[in-house]
Amino acid sequence: MAFFFDVGGIFAGVIIASQLSIIQFSPWIIAVYPAVLSAKGMIGGLLSGRLSTALHIGTIYPRLFGNTKSFHRLYQAVIVMTLITSLTLSLISVVFGSLFWGINLVDLSDILLVVVATMTLGLAFTLVSITVAFVTFKKGLDPDVLVYPIMSTIADLGITICYIIVLNLFFLHGSMGKQIILAIVFLQVISVFIFFFRNIHNNEFAKTIKETLFTLLFITFIVNITGTVLGKISEIVKERKEIYTVYPALIDTIGDVGSVIGSTATTKLASGLLTPSFRAIRHLVPQILGAWTASLIMFTSFSALSLLLNSIFELHAFLGFTSLLLTSNIIAVTVIALVSFVVSILTYKKGLDPDNFVIPIESSLADSITTIALLIVLLLMGRTI
Repeated sequence: MAFFFDVGGIFAGVIIASQLSIIQFSPWIIAVYPAVLSAKGMIGGLLSGRLSTALHIGTIYPRLFGNTKSFHRLYQAVIVMTLITSLTLSLISVVFGSLFWGINLVDLSDILLVVVATMTLGLAFTLVSITVAFVTFKKGLDPDVLVYPIMSTIADLGITICYIIVLNLFFLHGSMGKQIILAIVFLQVISVFIFFFRNIHNNEFAKTIKETLFTLLFITFIVNITGTVLGKISEIVKERKEIYTVYPALIDTIGDVGSVIGSTATTKLASGLLTPSFRAIRHLVPQILGAWTASLIMFTSFSALSLLLNSIFELHAFLGFTSLLLTSNIIAVTVIALVSFVVSILTYKKGLDPDNFVIPIESSLADSITTIALLIVLLLMGRTI
């Protein structure tokens, strides 16, 4: 049921596939796209990991208004981290871009404005995600299984819409479009200064920012690898819209598999139901196998939906495309399941809050791992499919 929401990723892919013309304006546009998805996933992972554990132990109530101070500080920390992540992502993107994407330092201001404005607009969808998470919890459903898959799908669809809107404003609407983008960026900067200095002396807020910063450089490096690999995929698939259509759903689903494993592990560790040992992975076998099976079903569905939406559905095309996606799935899930569990155990043993690390790290790695797996399979068999 949780992974069913990943169908929303198909609609994000349809949006990208329909905007291939604007992607041609600069080589960094397609390369930055998965980085923006991953950055939003990292922040959403931080939020969902903290929310699911806090809802279980009662430090956050399942409502937007009249909630605890912990909830308000957590959301304000998300706003601060959104700007920090956007700036860091943009700077590292220029480094990667100069090496692999064919861009130079002149593009920094363009990337900076587009990324910060996109991530800022995406905060509106974060509120939608939180509301859905609260509703599911009040219905008696398990937030460890449902919260991140729902939030990540809404985030992927929302951030894709925001990215396309900002790109259109930036490239197609002249000075007026750029002024609107500058206004969005200015409001975000002001908000961050207010929230940062209001909460800087609060231990809970400071701990969230500090521990998240530890993972930020690592993650921004990883997401730029994802963008570089997607650029290579783009060179291979050319105008094959079914690949672009299915891509956001694929990375979303693999990230969700990791989140189910990681979030379940962190909650069990926090409540004493799981010992911090690598051997304890056997106690998560039902969650691992269940999530994996669900992801295989969804990948098969994505294959059919992508072909249907692009009006190229035929039996031989479906069988070939499905085999490509399922082979990618086997590679990606094997790796991400191990990563999610290992990060949970290591951070817990170090006395850190696993919720500040597990889902942000696994979701970003899931994007890279899925993209690399897709590239490997395309190189091996994709040209004949």
